[in-house]
Amino acid sequence: MTLKVYLAGEIHTDWREQIVDGASGLDVSFDSPVTDHDASDDCGVAILGAEENKYWHDHKGAMVNAIRTRKGITDADVVVVRFGEKYKQWNAAFDAGYASALGKSLIVLHGPEHAHPLKEVDAAALAVAEEPRQVVEILRYVLTGKLPV
Repeated sequence: MTLKVYLAGEIHTDWREQIVDGASGLDVSFDSPVTDHDASDDCGVAILGAEENKYWHDHKGAMVNAIRTRKGITDADVVVVRFGEKYKQWNAAFDAGYASALGKSLIVLHGPEHAHPLKEVDAAALAVAEEPRQVVEILRYVLTGKLPV
């Protein structure tokens, strides 16, 4: 069985690479949003035309990115949503809520400093991890039934 995992949320650190590398050898396929920040911000205006107003510039990008995000989450068996430390990831909160509404197996990934502000998001998750390696171990256990050594 191949497990389809969508890696959503924070794009400023290498947490995705840590999970993908750690899951090497497991029957897992990964998908994610576009992690090139400039491409993600500017995709709407690059494709649909320039906007003078920054609100509409951002809105076009958000709509185009939502097509990819919705498809990735809909097709996933497991959705991992990372909330980073440096920036407020409102899009990550949307991704977690969308995945939960679709009945997807949701793993939330964040540090202990976010436990209180994310308590409602955490309540919707099947697991709350603090480190990417914990996500890898969850995936390993789901696929093999083996505990970490």
